[in-house]
Amino acid sequence: MIQKLRGQKGFTLIELMIVIAIIGILAAIAIPNFISYRDKTFCSAAESDGGSISAAIADYFSDPSHITVPTIPALLGITLSGNPVNTAVISETAGTPNIITIVVTDNSTRCPKGNTYTLIMGGAAGDWSKI
Repeated sequence: MIQKLRGQKGFTLIELMIVIAIIGILAAIAIPNFISYRDKTFCSAAESDGGSISAAIADYFSDPSHITVPTIPALLGITLSGNPVNTAVISETAGTPNIITIVVTDNSTRCPKGNTYTLIMGGAAGDWSKI
């Protein structure tokens, strides 16, 4: 049996290896979860952009002189979530002028739900539905 000399302090090699192994196991668990959460933020950004655009359209139509579907530049003050990869298209459904479709596309393709988020307004209820 090896005896410690008096006054010597420190960790043995085995203790250090156990600590490194524990840190490795924690990293193996945490890193995939972090990547998953980060990718889900791209979905949230696209959904948020769609909600912002629908609110801006509701505000746009609150002015009686606005009777046609606006383009994004016509919706002054709206910006997409600061994320340069999102794009949005606002359109009317052909043959049904009362239905407005908003499609927000996440061009980064990192959203696990897919890269498009669609809102449709119209029909009898006149409220927004998400596809």
